[in-house]
Amino acid sequence: MTDVPANGHALLDFNSPLSDAKAYDLIDTLAPLRDAAVVDYGCGWAELLLRAVEHEPGATGLGVDSDDLAIARGRANAGARGLGDRVRLELADVTTYRAPAADVAISIGSSHAWGGTRQTLEAMRARLAPGGRLLLGDGFWESAPNARALEVFGEEGLGSLDELVDLAMACGYRLLNLATATRDEWDSFESRWCAVRERWLLENPDHPEAAGVRAIVDEHRDGWLKGYRGSLGFAYLTLARR
Repeated sequence: MTDVPANGHALLDFNSPLSDAKAYDLIDTLAPLRDAAVVDYGCGWAELLLRAVEHEPGATGLGVDSDDLAIARGRANAGARGLGDRVRLELADVTTYRAPAADVAISIGSSHAWGGTRQTLEAMRARLAPGGRLLLGDGFWESAPNARALEVFGEEGLGSLDELVDLAMACGYRLLNLATATRDEWDSFESRWCAVRERWLLENPDHPEAAGVRAIVDEHRDGWLKGYRGSLGFAYLTLARR
């Protein structure tokens, strides 16, 4: 199965609905980054972490994720960009990995690993130095979800945007910045997710695994277009640890 598209994220810059411009805006909200220790829990291939460290030459980065393909991709990118001496990526379980308290922590789309948003906020607070900053990326309902959307995301326990912010405040943070994914960012993210598999299917229509790959992409596309498109939001909260 080596020719099956194992890396379904190959066309994505980030594993969340995030544009290049907004990525740099978010990095700016984490200032000061000079000499900062930045830790990304659930980093994937660590693109945002790499850009944060590139943005401030004095910063160092640590990324942790349990996806071996993503970590390999991130390590290759770090080496190619001359960041191998300032960024370390570890293949590990984020919930049990221990690192020194960070000046800046990042957790984007990783709340499922901790068991929910509240648990993520609590875990990140314990891993931040006093006064440290957290960039949290998490979902919320922009509008009432339909049955298909609930089928896909109903177990996530998502609330409204103001409820997400209130939860962060109750967990010992102050809000420094709030940004949300645009419809264009969402559509680009979902389209690229599907496109890796669609391109492979065009080149391998008779492959023994083609039916399985087609079923995966069809189910995902239907969930997006007939379910959560327009109702599922994604927020980026820059938070300061009280």
